[in-house]
This record gives sequence, C-alpha cells and structure tokens, in this order.
Amino acid sequence: MELAQIRLESQNAKIGMRTIKPVQEIKQPKADLSIEQPKAEVKIETTPGKLTIDQTEAWADMDLKHISRRIAEAADKGYQDSLEGIARRAQEGQELMTIENGGNPIAQIAKRNSEGPELQFNVGWIPSHFSVKTNYVPAEVDIEVNVKNPNINVGINKPIHEYTPGKVNITLEQRQSLKVDFANLKYIGVNYEQQI
Repeated sequence: MELAQIRLESQNAKIGMRTIKPVQEIKQPKADLSIEQPKAEVKIETTPGKLTIDQTEAWADMDLKHISRRIAEAADKGYQDSLEGIARRAQEGQELMTIENGGNPIAQIAKRNSEGPELQFNVGWIPSHFSVKTNYVPAEVDIEVNVKNPNINVGINKPIHEYTPGKVNITLEQRQSLKVDFANLKYIGVNYEQQI
C-alpha cells in the first residue's frame, strides 16, 4: 500500500556580517615644566675680636717705668717721707720735752737715727705673677639670610585624541527557500483516478 506523501524541503536564510573595528589613539604630551631657583641672599657682618695686653706692671717690676710714673712715684715718696720726718721730729720733740723725767733721750734718738732700716730679702719673681693683664672681647658674627622662593611655571598640554568609529556591514548571503514535493498522491473521483 502506498501512502500519499508531501515532502517539504526548506533552506534558511543566511546573513553575513563584516565588522571593521573602531580605532582609538590617545597621546598625552608631557607638561611643560620650568623651575628657577634664585640664589638666597646671605649677608655676613663680622666684628673682629679684640685682645688687649697691658704689660705696664711687668715693665715696672723690671724697673722700666714711664717717666710720668717715675715722677708721680717720686712725688708720692717725697710726700710720704716729709710726713714721716715731721712725725719723727714731733716724737723726738716730745721725748726731749720730758728729759727731766730721766733717761737719756738724746742718746736714744742718736742711736735710732744712726741705724738704718733692717733689710729683708726674699725670693721674688720678676715680673710678678699676674703683672701682665689681658682682656679679650670675642668676635661677633651677624648672619642674615634672605631665602628666595622658587619660580615654578607649569604648562598643561591637553591630550591628543583621535577616534575612527567602527562599521558593521550586513549582507544577505543566502535567501530562504521552501520546496514542496508530493509523492503517491492520487485524486480518486467517480470512475476517475488521477496521479498528482
């Protein structure tokens, strides 16, 4: 027994896509940087130290005195000697006024005046200790610094941006189709039969 058949043969449509990728380029130029550092101003003022050495007493210890000092010392010694002489004579006068009280004041006065002062000797240092006087005023240094700030200039450069957009091309590469085929298909009518 043959059955009637309908045969369907279909073909799908095919779409083709071609893509061109986008291109993007970004360049960032370096910033323009300028730095200038002015020199600092430095001012230094120095007051020099001062050393004073006074050797006057050392020279005097060695009997090397200035003439004005010798004159002043001689005048002072003469004045002291005159006062001592006046005091001695006043004392001797007092002793002679009381001669009636006994004793021998004239002989005592003569003996005292004939004897010189007792000489003394001792070890000494010439010049004597600390006869040289020193005085030192230290130096002074005044430093002034005027700091200068740096000059910084910055120039910013914008980025360079280039962009080429992409594309998509769509094409129909194959059309759809449907093929219909009949097999064993008969039309049977009244006293009639037909093969389709």
